Amino acid sequence: MRSAAYTTSDATTRNYRKRLPLQSSLENSRNIIFILNGRAKTTFRISLNTKLEEWWLNAAYLELRYPSQLNVNFGGPAPYLEHCWPPTEGVQLQRTSISMWHTLQYWDLLRTERLDPHKAGNVVLDMDQFRMLFCTCKVPGVTKDTIINYFKTESEGPCPSHVVVMCKGRFFSFDAVCDGHILTPPELLRQLTHVKQCCEEEPAGDGVAALTSEERTRWAKAREYLIGIDPANKTILETIQSSLFVISLDDAKPYATAENYTPVTREALTGDPTIRWGDKSYNSISFADGTFGSNCDHAPYDAMVLVTHCYYVDQQLKATDGKWKGSETVRPMPLPEELVFTVDDRVRSDVAHAKQQYFETTQDLQVVCYAFTSFGKAAIKQRKLHPDTFIQLALQLAYYRQHGRLGSCYETAMTRRFYHGRTETMRPCTLETKNWCHTMLLPAASAEAKRKALLLAFNKHNKLMAEAQNGKGFDRHLLGLYLIAKKEGLPVPDLFTDPLYSKSGGGGNFTLSTSLVGYTTVLGAVAPMVHHGYGFFYRIGDDRIVASCTTWKSSPETDAETLFQNLVTSLHEMLHLATTAQL
Repeated sequence: MRSAAYTTSDATTRNYRKRLPLQSSLENSRNIIFILNGRAKTTFRISLNTKLEEWWLNAAYLELRYPSQLNVNFGGPAPYLEHCWPPTEGVQLQRTSISMWHTLQYWDLLRTERLDPHKAGNVVLDMDQFRMLFCTCKVPGVTKDTIINYFKTESEGPCPSHVVVMCKGRFFSFDAVCDGHILTPPELLRQLTHVKQCCEEEPAGDGVAALTSEERTRWAKAREYLIGIDPANKTILETIQSSLFVISLDDAKPYATAENYTPVTREALTGDPTIRWGDKSYNSISFADGTFGSNCDHAPYDAMVLVTHCYYVDQQLKATDGKWKGSETVRPMPLPEELVFTVDDRVRSDVAHAKQQYFETTQDLQVVCYAFTSFGKAAIKQRKLHPDTFIQLALQLAYYRQHGRLGSCYETAMTRRFYHGRTETMRPCTLETKNWCHTMLLPAASAEAKRKALLLAFNKHNKLMAEAQNGKGFDRHLLGLYLIAKKEGLPVPDLFTDPLYSKSGGGGNFTLSTSLVGYTTVLGAVAPMVHHGYGFFYRIGDDRIVASCTTWKSSPETDAETLFQNLVTSLHEMLHLATTAQL
């Protein structure tokens, strides 16, 4: 989860205490807490948790007005090219049918409640977000978006079972279940082949999907107009919204490798907007070279939901060598139905505008995604160090070396130990980290001094992460205070308007927006939070670290390629430092 409003850091807090008399701000906070306590004694007691959950979702996602497809969504490459499915032309539909089948099996696990709950040690984690992977869509509003979820388990009732396939600006839909059984890969292949043949033999569609890449209020008004010119358009929109997921048949051929995922990661994040529904919880992208990616709205769930699903598919493909070994029989069933929007000149103009702003923005995004193969989790743990902390400190050192200062940094801290828990903000930019980075670049600093500084930075990072994961962070608390003050018409504490607060990352202004995607084979990528910032996602394998890094090309301060190379240097220096002495 990359949105992180209302946070600060050790260094900024210390500077703030030096600069301002806090009496008025403290008094404002006490007034807010008094209001909160008063409400808790009446009707607020029961709804307090759900209120903060709702407030956070609104502030972090639904009330944002800038285009969300590139600025909020996450995308990334599928790892299948590392084993059974290397880039190969002429197999797009065959591979898509098999990957679809495994995805539908995962949907069936959720629907029949057979997916084992996740655990952190012996603690069972909240699984509510997994309801949002399928049959879920964000719907734009003039001032605030909404999330509509159609998914139901078998015990809850009927659930939509159709998928939407997008190809060359056109939409098709078919049911993925026939006579109570999920379609087999040969049956799915038949449906996909029909779609592809239609699109190859006939003109491209109007590309209405590009509207989902627009500024949110503009998209909301365009959607209202679309519904107004023909009620059938509303039915089509609801068919897309309620679908299990979207399959995007993409003509691009990224030709990525296990060492350089950049081409496919770039296409997943910035590819053709006429074949992605930007508000959909899951767009599965099938490229013409037989590789795969995804693009997902971030509002309904955090990346670990998709990572878990994609890792399941990856392991199933690996176990079967990417082949279907079942029946080749194709049952009689209806062909896919084309969903054709009624459009006029205004809609066509809206689509053209959406595409123009999308392409202007995507052309400004620099994306790199490389594998560091010198070592991975095994070597780091052998030195008795936490792999995630190792990468985070290496990133801080890389940024410090490149920019001559630390960057305010957001790292995702998972809070699924709690009911409906999603994330808390963990801030790697600490005084201990600053001191260590400074020491590392001092020519006169001894190895012992560097090791001691590194150990202090490690310990502080681990402590803050544990606190955040166990409900002892303060990001959500500050968000609650801020929003209650706004709602009640109370003076907002000075902290929220101080320039240092924003500089530290508060209000969603982090220079480094980072997240450990996990220790699996699956990776993602996001755009930076701020114009002068970086988006940085990474996965840690036993013998490799794969990282995606994004920047805005129009920023003269940043360069993703340089940051990755500095990261490589930092990783080698840190392992050497950890090897020469026991920390």
